[in-house]
Amino acid sequence: MTSAERRARERQELHERILDAARELFARHGYEAVTLRKIAEAIEYTPAAIYGHFRDKDELIRTLCKRDFDVFSAGMASLASVADPLARIRRLGHEYIRFAIDHPQHYRLMFMSPAGLDHDAEALERKGDPHRDGYAFLRLSVSQALEQGLLRDEYSDADLAAQTFWAGVHGVASLQITHSDDDWVEWRPVQARATAMIDALLAGMSAAATDKRARPKPSSRAAGARRSAPRAKGGRR
Repeated sequence: MTSAERRARERQELHERILDAARELFARHGYEAVTLRKIAEAIEYTPAAIYGHFRDKDELIRTLCKRDFDVFSAGMASLASVADPLARIRRLGHEYIRFAIDHPQHYRLMFMSPAGLDHDAEALERKGDPHRDGYAFLRLSVSQALEQGLLRDEYSDADLAAQTFWAGVHGVASLQITHSDDDWVEWRPVQARATAMIDALLAGMSAAATDKRARPKPSSRAAGARRSAPRAKGGRR
């Protein structure tokens, strides 16, 4: 390895250390409380080392978010080959929760710690592209389910249905990240909770559940009792 290659590798390693330390500090303390100086202290470098990689804190945050959302969206888009929209939505829910469990600090940064940054031009190019925008991919799957008559009429708004489903799986993910060590609650295994939530959401939204919600027909015994009931004198049944 040449000296130039070694310097490039060392620079890249430092770049990754900065991002990892920043992600953890942002998730733990919030954006406002974390400065580039604190990030430098966490990796035992001077602030000048940070400025050699990022112009300011906003650029560092954007870099983190872009990278984390790339990984997240790639995991979502990998399910595009699942033909049945409802089966795909189910898989998306499990993939979402799996990502949160495997990458808790990433998840905190992405979905539990609002950055308050304006979206730059590069981010706006990704918006609405199902291959690069996880929400767009979920919404597309919901729209396809609606087109095929797989969802109840109450969920004809694709955004409402997608956001309702998202809220459910986010609840499982965020509770696992923030409260799984809290022994006040006898937590069931996270996979069991994930499956229960996803099954309940899809059962409630699915058109197949509509018939089950209809008023049950009277039993044969009740119907017979009504037929044999005596007619009141001078009156009608």
